[in-house]
Amino acid sequence: MGVLILCRPGFEPEAAAEIADWAARHELAGYPQATRGEGWVRFHFFDPAPEHVLPGPRDLIFARQRVRVVADLPDLPREDRLAPMLAALREAGITRLGDLIVEHPDSDAARPLAGLARSFGNALRPALRREGWLAELSDPRLPCLHVCFLSGTHALLGLSEPRGVRLWPQGIARLRVPKDAPSRSAAKLEEALETLMSAEERARWLQPGMTAADLGAAPGGWSFILARRHVRVIAIDNGPIQPALLDTGLVEHLRADGFTWQPPRPLDWMVCDMVEQPRRVAARMADWFVHGWCRHAIFNLKLPMKKRWAEVRANLADFHARCEAADIAVQTRARQLYHDREEITVLAWTGR
Repeated sequence: MGVLILCRPGFEPEAAAEIADWAARHELAGYPQATRGEGWVRFHFFDPAPEHVLPGPRDLIFARQRVRVVADLPDLPREDRLAPMLAALREAGITRLGDLIVEHPDSDAARPLAGLARSFGNALRPALRREGWLAELSDPRLPCLHVCFLSGTHALLGLSEPRGVRLWPQGIARLRVPKDAPSRSAAKLEEALETLMSAEERARWLQPGMTAADLGAAPGGWSFILARRHVRVIAIDNGPIQPALLDTGLVEHLRADGFTWQPPRPLDWMVCDMVEQPRRVAARMADWFVHGWCRHAIFNLKLPMKKRWAEVRANLADFHARCEAADIAVQTRARQLYHDREEITVLAWTGR
């Protein structure tokens, strides 16, 4: 049945190219199915691929959601969608489920399906419990059932293994950023901390009293998120920082160029949302690890209009090559967040 990927509308070619590259590296034959603007990609395997060999929730950059398809129901009757869905689940051998997510692609054409998804979820959940398949309480140790409506009469049924990652409908983290945040970009960093790191990693890597540099900080959205976690921030930007943020005593503003400034001593974190060529940003981020200026970093890479997947691969490869040449072991996770636009967000860290 293959894999269903939900992605940002317009980035279907990138999501398709990425899963195709992943399949080729793992010697799994198949082909992608995608239409630009629809917000989803399906990869069809020629031979069945078990869950444990599929990419994990954090393995793909352009995938908001990754689901192993177990049934394709293209002709659901509007008067009774429930019965054929339960029959398909029986045929698929479903036994125990830890949770249920009913969703739809995040495209203009699919957004009218939101009401159907809500109402159908309210009907399907008790039906699954009557069958003895769905636990009374959410259980992250068990597979999650996804019902993705592509239209009012077409749904894909799939399973995902949480693998320690919180699952959101449509893969979109529903987060609230305080109204007093200096800019909407604050939501990007909040989402990155929530989706690129586990709860255990956040507890270890983001402790009160840690230090950070925010490169290209103005007006202070990312500094605001770090200060809320009681991290001491040096905000680097020639532009102004919100005065209320400076009044917290946790943020120091230095008027300097984020591409040339160097910290006087090593810091725990560096974050960067500068608008610049992605290769230049990736190179400067590598400088920070090569020189030992930080142990963790979150940065954005702004993407070109064409060949975006090739650009991402090249940027990340160059970043790792620079670090490896300096004998610095750095790991990365990257994702196109819901709050990202023509960009991706990268988490990098070293054990040094």
